[in-house]
Amino acid sequence: MNPPSRFLPLLLALGVFMQMLDATVLNTALPAIAADLQESPLNMQSVVIAYALTLALMTPLSGVLADRFGTRRLYIAALAVFVAGSALCAAASQLNMLVLARVIQGMGGAMLTPVARLITLRAYARSDLVRVTNYIVMPALLGPVLGPVLGGYLVDYASWHWIFLINIPIGLIGIWGARRLLPDLRQRGTPFDLSGFLLFGGGALGLSMAFEWVLYPHARLFSVLVGAGGVLLLWGYWHHARHSRDPLYAPDLLSVRTFRIGLAGGLASRLGMSALPFLLPLLLQVAFGYSATRAGWLLAPVALSSIAVKPLLPRLIRRFGYRCLLVNNTRCVGLLIMSLALLQADTPLWLLVLLMLLLGMVNSIQFSGMNTLTVADLRSRQASSGSSLMGVNQQLAISLGIAVSALLLQGFSQAAWAGGDVRYAFAATFVAVGLFTLASAQIFARLHRLDGNSLIERK
Repeated sequence: MNPPSRFLPLLLALGVFMQMLDATVLNTALPAIAADLQESPLNMQSVVIAYALTLALMTPLSGVLADRFGTRRLYIAALAVFVAGSALCAAASQLNMLVLARVIQGMGGAMLTPVARLITLRAYARSDLVRVTNYIVMPALLGPVLGPVLGGYLVDYASWHWIFLINIPIGLIGIWGARRLLPDLRQRGTPFDLSGFLLFGGGALGLSMAFEWVLYPHARLFSVLVGAGGVLLLWGYWHHARHSRDPLYAPDLLSVRTFRIGLAGGLASRLGMSALPFLLPLLLQVAFGYSATRAGWLLAPVALSSIAVKPLLPRLIRRFGYRCLLVNNTRCVGLLIMSLALLQADTPLWLLVLLMLLLGMVNSIQFSGMNTLTVADLRSRQASSGSSLMGVNQQLAISLGIAVSALLLQGFSQAAWAGGDVRYAFAATFVAVGLFTLASAQIFARLHRLDGNSLIERK
């Protein structure tokens, strides 16, 4: 194989940047989109959930599709689908049309990061992986910083349609570059577990849709049935995986205690943490009357402090250990989420910024700590499947977290004690979500004091 082009990391970084920017630019624009589509801004969660859920369901297909069609063809197809979905999002005139367009967009976005990671692993020598990977993932750190700010400016000075239209030229440049620079790599992989994929994906979809549809009074019975169907499908997957030679996710993954606890703790604690990018822009714009631009700037410190604290994580883990760090940091996350209930429209700007910085710090510690611990004790044959399941778990947590927080927000806003004041509904939602996050610390308390020590030594 010819050596990869020196511009290949830039091309892969472009795709990752486009996906990460799109994932963060939308939240600031939700109130403006709701106004244009004549919907309540408190009823826009499906636009975000549809994308996250599609990522969760489609990501496991990336490896088998790359081996079947080759990395170049799949990456170009993913970019084309993502661009087409973005154009459809910009053209949407109804909420249902926008949700469907986000599903199409997510089908393309689900392939971009996994295929970029696969190309990196196959095209570069092991000695170059750290350097190339760091270059590619930098956009993943910049996207959350630029996304809310850019979204605010586009909404205030252009229109919400541009948060999707900006993906079109970026995607077309990516397609042009991929045709010229991307290596066409493929290899014979293990047989794909189609039955397991359908059972697991159907179960996850059923549970997520149950939380989404329970918001609508006329669909609550249906949501219960869908949720029960999701549970049955997941039980069916567990039975299938125990008897399959090459299951999508092997049951022995859950026999690894740190993986099992990391997965459960990650799902539970992320339910509250994943609600913040959805709730905070709504709070600032709907409840406090801030402009989209000001709201975007106030969210930027969350991402900035998240980046700044990452180099400190290895030192914190060596000092306190995974159990102590995750238990106490999860409690800090829960308390900080609850403290958001105290915010008012006239809260001093410096206090708002300080709170956002603290939230970014504890979120970063939580995400990095959970991710590294979850895969720390997996054997080499389990690493690929375990990493994939962890990624799916993260996307499911995002969709469930937003669905649950939207359910709470709408329920509290209709309660008699709220008196029609949406500020009280937001406050009650933050308290409820924070309490749940606080309680999830008990999952990490099941860790042993020395869990993760082998990983600390490698650091």
